[in-house]
Amino acid sequence: MTKPSLPELLHAAVTAVGGTERPGQVTMAESVAEAIDDGSHLLIQAGTGTGKSLGYLVPALAHGMGTPSAEGWGRVVVATATLALQRQLVERDLPRTVEALHPLLRRRPEFAMLKGRSNYLCLHRLHEGMPQDEEEGLFDQFEAAAPTSRLGQDLLRLRDWSEETETGDRDNLTPGVSDRAWSQVSVSSRECLGASKCAYGAECFAEMARERAKLAEVVVTNHALLAIDAIEGAPVLPQHEVLIVDEAHELVSRVTGVATGELTPGQVNRAVRRAAKLVDEKAADQLQTAAEGFERLMELALPGRLEEIPEDLGYALMALRDACRTVISAIGGTRDKSVQDEDAVRKQALASVESVHDVAERITNGSEWDVVWYERNESRGGSAYRPGGASLRVAPMSVSGLLREKLFTERSVILTSATLKLGGDFNGVAASLGLGPEGSSGDDLPEWKGVDVGSPFDYPRQGILYVARHLARPARDGDRGDMLDELTELIQAAGGRTLGLFSSMRAAQLAAEELRSRIPQFPILLQGEETLGELIKNFAADPRTCLFGTLSLWQGVDVPGPSCQLVVMDKIPFPRPDDPLMSARQKAVEEAGGNGFMAVAATHAALLMAQGAGRLVRASGDRGIVAVLDQRLATARYGSYLKASLPDFWYTTDPNQVRKSLAAIDAAARRAEAGAGGAGESGGEADPGAGTEAQ
Repeated sequence: MTKPSLPELLHAAVTAVGGTERPGQVTMAESVAEAIDDGSHLLIQAGTGTGKSLGYLVPALAHGMGTPSAEGWGRVVVATATLALQRQLVERDLPRTVEALHPLLRRRPEFAMLKGRSNYLCLHRLHEGMPQDEEEGLFDQFEAAAPTSRLGQDLLRLRDWSEETETGDRDNLTPGVSDRAWSQVSVSSRECLGASKCAYGAECFAEMARERAKLAEVVVTNHALLAIDAIEGAPVLPQHEVLIVDEAHELVSRVTGVATGELTPGQVNRAVRRAAKLVDEKAADQLQTAAEGFERLMELALPGRLEEIPEDLGYALMALRDACRTVISAIGGTRDKSVQDEDAVRKQALASVESVHDVAERITNGSEWDVVWYERNESRGGSAYRPGGASLRVAPMSVSGLLREKLFTERSVILTSATLKLGGDFNGVAASLGLGPEGSSGDDLPEWKGVDVGSPFDYPRQGILYVARHLARPARDGDRGDMLDELTELIQAAGGRTLGLFSSMRAAQLAAEELRSRIPQFPILLQGEETLGELIKNFAADPRTCLFGTLSLWQGVDVPGPSCQLVVMDKIPFPRPDDPLMSARQKAVEEAGGNGFMAVAATHAALLMAQGAGRLVRASGDRGIVAVLDQRLATARYGSYLKASLPDFWYTTDPNQVRKSLAAIDAAARRAEAGAGGAGESGGEADPGAGTEAQ
């Protein structure tokens, strides 16, 4: 039998999903196949609408030759940025692609999904209950005939679900349950008893997922698990020959998050309570005293970087470290049959104490490559205010060396995203990954190639980049009445249809409050007032609606069509000047003779702006405007670098032209919604550049 060609395989896959082959997708598939065959490294930018998933899945599936070897030869690992993208690949893209390729490959490549242990239901926790400390009594709700609390109802649902689920994967539970309920039936890797010691080890969902991954040719995971695999030394991913990193622009941030340690008074006190049941009074008192000293210091902590560890904090951390060591030894050397479910209680206590010990020791050791700072966690991820939310944090100055050492050896690595070229080339992103300039080589610098396959969209005809040059230069936390006036007029001209991307939650809240009173005819949704999924659903459903928010909206909104025809950025999203990690990284670049602002702050802003601008054109029929209400994009020296990172929209600083274009787009959309015009007619009339000269 003649081996099918890559174009044949790609054609079959695209046809099966009802898509259309695009030149960029073909180029991408060929580039990925070449990198896999050569064992080389590839950075590949594929714009929205390219069909990126099939562009790497088809060559990945064609590469395998049946069950991979024990050394991982033949296996491909695909790492995505989020669990949602992971699920999309495994539940939609891969099944359809495998079936489409089966007649040509004469086999059905096996694929599997692998997540961190806490994403799977723990049967031991479910049946034996959570070791009781501050959660005492929660599992009593299992015994109630008809629990009335939300938590009790969730726990009963989880027990019923455990008898029917094949995977134990939280994502497969519909509808979902609260984080609090899930925490009662899941464990971290540190808390897990281990398959050999657990009475439910043979049925463990997490272990079964690992076994499926060992037999699969393609394993889909996420950036966080990839980072854990690289950082912790003990492998959690099966051996593999090829690594494909999707949404690679987020990899550095995700790895930094995994490599960041945190100490809070609540965390330390939890460790004290859990250990107290298992150790003698002397060891427990030592840890309790250390915890109280740490908590007193944290009550006085002011946010900001600690370039040197203050003497009192140093003593407090050493006391914590030493007390934790004593407790860890004591837990390991004693047994107490009177403690119910002793092994689980012991494992949970060890996990808590070891976590405190590791962070205290790391900060005490004082690596020059770490950044330490105090933080006030008044809110986290849109959650409610947490009283006493002071934390001590430590993060690596850079993860580039770690990535270079752990990712780019003994396998081919392909990194792809719609935004990998910043300022016109790949070198900025490559440097953050531990790679040298393209084409460079050296003993410690892996060689790589960059490929931009473009986009199927005609950006100069589908969109305008408008910079409000006439507005005053924005000052940090200053009054921006002129910006709000401009935003009001733009929304009115657009007939709603606006995604507002703000540089801070405070700015988004102020704008929403002001504009709700100015233009009540256009409903304004605000991030944090509903779940993100519900907000995006409501935004897409009503074209007159606007959606305002911050970071997650810059990257997480996919609303093609007339509901999103104006994307507004209130100002260039540079990191806050008082951001401890970013400012430390910028200072380090400057001390090494580089341009810290361009390497850190401008690169950060360029990446976010490229992602934000990408929210506008999501389909070939989309038309609209990206409005940046910050004159610096037009006037500052770094403006050209930022603009070169954005899609190639038609560019203007003329507010009158923009209002005319928005009105034309709105009118065309209204006719289309009323059924008065065909797609071709409305598309022509809605051309955002109509009547203008391209600049």
